[in-house]
Amino acid sequence: MQIRTLLAGTFMLASLAGCATGQMDQTGGEIVDDTALYEGTLPCRNCAGIDIDVELDGTESGAAAERTFSLNASYREHPQNPPDETYSGQWSVLNGTPVDPEATVYELTPQGEGQIYYFLKLDADTLELIDPQRRRFQNRDMLQLQRQDASQ
Repeated sequence: MQIRTLLAGTFMLASLAGCATGQMDQTGGEIVDDTALYEGTLPCRNCAGIDIDVELDGTESGAAAERTFSLNASYREHPQNPPDETYSGQWSVLNGTPVDPEATVYELTPQGEGQIYYFLKLDADTLELIDPQRRRFQNRDMLQLQRQDASQ
């Protein structure tokens, strides 16, 4: 009887130790990777849309120096056929918007030339492009990027 209890206790401890090896986020979920990829198509006046993908490396709670990004944009059916744009740099976490002081905003600052991008974090899977004053645009649904599975 004592051996069964000892074996059951050992098995339970081993199981719990296995669960505790991964890094945990604030909601209790396990963080598998510190890279997030978001994709979407933004509206374009002169073309069929701008395909955009943003890869964020690092975490909100991690060191600022470890937060990097790459942003790629390609124009669909543009009459002047401009080249794809690629930017990389650092991203920061800003708190609050004029409407929601609890909101989380990501500020993407490219190295060298390029504009600074602001994305409102709607949830873990959705970012929305907003203006530099951290205000949402009227066509906000058309400005959203969705998180993609890293294995794609």
